[in-house]
Amino acid sequence: MRAMKVRDADILIVPGYTNSGPDHWQSRWQSKLSTARRVEQAEWSKPVREDWTASVAKAVNEAERPVVVVAHSLGVAAVIQAMPQFQRPVAGAFFVAPPDVANPNIKPRHLMTFGPYPREPLAFPSVVIASRNDPFCTFEVAEDIAGAWGSLFIDAGEAGHLNADAGFGPWPEGSMTFAKFLTDL
Repeated sequence: MRAMKVRDADILIVPGYTNSGPDHWQSRWQSKLSTARRVEQAEWSKPVREDWTASVAKAVNEAERPVVVVAHSLGVAAVIQAMPQFQRPVAGAFFVAPPDVANPNIKPRHLMTFGPYPREPLAFPSVVIASRNDPFCTFEVAEDIAGAWGSLFIDAGEAGHLNADAGFGPWPEGSMTFAKFLTDL
């Protein structure tokens, strides 16, 4: 079996709460990856679980090539909660900085409506990349979630929320990790 390349996949960029701005690594990847498209949400700053999961499911179900999901933060929760609505298989998922949607202290509080996460192994290969000092999820919770899903778990070190504000606009390590993940699919 040959390695998967970008042109072989529909790469779905799934941003989190308030979307990913122009400097965010997701936006940069989207502009560089020829088959990447963003899953748009009607309300980026007032996420409604049913709306977000419906948008993700629609994008997956309309894909013409194998789907590879690239989700950040609340986008991870939206993808996970949308899985029962998928009518096509997903080839793989690249999950970065999943929030702890079961934490009653999460801000804003309505992000809890995306939890709790299902604990069954995922039906597709996946990677979870987490930081040791992410304000939205402890490292231990991220590692536990990844273990439950059967995901490859990658320790990003002290990297904050792995977004543009934390210095991850250009994210060459992430890009290389994604390229390797794609090749292995």
